[in-house]
Amino acid sequence: MEVAEFDKFAEAYLASHAENIRISGEDPEYFARYKIDFVRALWDRERRREPAAVLDFGTGIGASLPHLKTAFPGARLVGLDVSQRSLEVAERRFPGAAELVRYDGDLIPLAEGGFDLVFSACVFHHIPEAEHGRLFGQIRRLLRPGGRLVVFEHNPLNPVTRHIVATCPFDENAVLIPAPVLARRQREAGFKRVRTTFTGFFPGALRALRPLEGALGWAPLGAQYATVADA
Repeated sequence: MEVAEFDKFAEAYLASHAENIRISGEDPEYFARYKIDFVRALWDRERRREPAAVLDFGTGIGASLPHLKTAFPGARLVGLDVSQRSLEVAERRFPGAAELVRYDGDLIPLAEGGFDLVFSACVFHHIPEAEHGRLFGQIRRLLRPGGRLVVFEHNPLNPVTRHIVATCPFDENAVLIPAPVLARRQREAGFKRVRTTFTGFFPGALRALRPLEGALGWAPLGAQYATVADA
């Protein structure tokens, strides 16, 4: 991925994204929020200690930041991205919500062992596959012992997802990643207890059925999936 690939989309990203996902019956805010709700529910279910520091890896224009801030109000929040223009848009949208850090796509400029949670939402399909192992290794070193990585990605087995990605201008260079492949790369980078949950089974028109999704996480047909891995 070129460092400035998303600079050209930053200003128009939100409107373009909303148009692209209209087929789902939801808006970008819904997709940003449900991912953080998933992480918060995971924390509550396992009765984990509240994180002192959270990193949003590939924060873009900051869609996840207000939800992370609400879910983990006591945590230091950092948003990291290669696109300077996207970070500028994020700061305008959510001033002061997080410490925003740009990096060059090579070495992440953050101290090792500084985070309890690293979250990433649909970022890795924009990164060349050859870089995944190196980046997961860096991310693991950013986490404190017992820290956690949660990565959401698009599910290439879902036909609606494939259509949305194929018609999305800022996904022009995207390569969708099968869930077992992403999980394997995380294990190879040293992560432990890597597990996968599929999500996004019901579009907006069928939202009344979404309480059933908790029982369907094993089925590889959801529009997206989340991998959860321990450092």
